[in-house]
This record gives sequence, structure tokens and C-alpha cells, in this order.
Amino acid sequence: MDTKKYEAFEKTVELQSLTKAAQELGLTQSGVSHMLSAIEAELQLPLLKRTRTGARLTPEGEQMMPYIHEIVRQERLLRQAAERLHTLVTGKIRIGTFTSVATHWLPAMMMQFQKEHPQVDFQLFNGDYHDIDTWLGDGSVDLAFTTLPARPGCRCTPLYEDALAAVLPKGHPLGQSPVCRVEELAKEPFISLLESSNHDVRRAFHAVKARPNIRFETKDDYAVIAMVRQGLGVSIMPSLLLRGNTDGVEIRPIDPPASRTIALAAATDAPAATRFADFAVHWVRENT
Repeated sequence: MDTKKYEAFEKTVELQSLTKAAQELGLTQSGVSHMLSAIEAELQLPLLKRTRTGARLTPEGEQMMPYIHEIVRQERLLRQAAERLHTLVTGKIRIGTFTSVATHWLPAMMMQFQKEHPQVDFQLFNGDYHDIDTWLGDGSVDLAFTTLPARPGCRCTPLYEDALAAVLPKGHPLGQSPVCRVEELAKEPFISLLESSNHDVRRAFHAVKARPNIRFETKDDYAVIAMVRQGLGVSIMPSLLLRGNTDGVEIRPIDPPASRTIALAAATDAPAATRFADFAVHWVRENT
């Protein structure tokens, strides 16, 4: 609904003059007259009596005036609410993430962000790299922590280089060296994530033209660590994931070094998601 004509009507009644109303609203007198006529035509009622000395409400206009005031008032409230939304971040942010970020980054991020923006809620989607690509593609999430290279078509911001490390059972012979060669790890019974989410490790083996002896596969990162702890094999995992989860296993750098690039992918320009994405970039820079 075009409320400008109702504002013009309200101002004309207030000033009792089309000329004065036009001047105050920055319109022409003919423009105001056209607006008033449009209201009368729309309602099929005579609302104003125009004379040489000014404009006065008709009896019908007197009865309709409270409703016109309400239309103008509600339109102002609507504009004020829109203006607040530009400055006040509200709504739900849907975030796709994998285990290490969900465990070690997001709780602190969300707590700090909500202190500044208490009207924001979060919904987390936890999965592997394949799940995250799917969620970005079908619009299930607004933002996603992923690794590079990311799904085509997403706006990605690199956040962090996360070194890969060897995970060995306690007392394993390879643990006698301060560094594990990737070629040697390939010869051991290897515990791997599913092929859809072990891109980083496959690149590490590909770099030395080695093929791992995969004996166990799982989708669960922590299940990999548990199986290594029980002596079922060795693995290569990101350092961020291993933080605080090294009981019963030994961690060694790998040679040649390899890493994954954690990035933040945006699938929407929604104000809350955009604000959180900017916040997340700064948080990672300050806390890693």
C-alpha cells in the first residue's frame, strides 16, 4: 500500500491547506490534490471539502480520519522496525561444521558473539566434508566451516592452516622417532575416515606416491583415535582435532609436512550470518 497519499491527507487536515501541506511535504499542490482525490476515489467517499480559504473534513472524512491516522502510524512503526534491523542483529544462524571446529572453536565464538548480539540464535549441523558440501549446495546452512578447495560457487575466506600429524598407539616403534615419515605410515595398518572426508590425508600420501594400507574406515573422528588407542593401527589427523584428545596415543609431526586449510564459506547475505562471518574471521586471527 502506498501510504504517502495518507500522509498527504493527514498533513492537509492538520494545516487545513493543500498549499501549506504541499510545501511542508516538498510536493507540488497539484500532486497533493491528486493524492487526495485518489483516496476519495479508492474509498468512494467525499472526505474533504475544498474552499478558497482551505480544506475541511466532511462528515465522512471525520469518521475515516482515525483509520487514516492509524495507517500513517503503522507505516512509521514499520520503517522504524526496519531501521532497527539494520543495526540490531537478530535471527537464527545455521552453521555447518566438522568435529574439530564444533568442539574447539564454535562454543567460545558463539558465547562471545551472543554477548554482543543476544537476539541471535544458532543451529549447528555437524558432519563430514561431504555433508557440509551438500548442506551448502541445498541451502540447509547459511555458513559453513569447510576446507579448501571448497564447493564451487561459495564465497570462501581462508581461516587457518591446520597441520596434519601422525597418531600412533603408545609404544609404537614409529614413535621412537621425533618425526614420522608418511611412507612408513603407509606400510602400517591404517585407520581412515570415509573416502568422502579424508581428502587431506589422501593428498599427504599422494605427495609421496604412497598408498596407505587401510584396514578400518569410519565417519567418526573420535572413533579413529579410540581405535588407534586400542592398537588397531595408525592414522593421520588434523592437529586441531587432536587438541585435548591425546590420552593413550602418541602424536608426531609427519614428513613431508602436510596441512588442511580451514575456511569459512558463506551461502547467504543475511545480516546476522554476515556479521557472524566477519566476527569469526577476527576471532580466529586473535585466538589461534
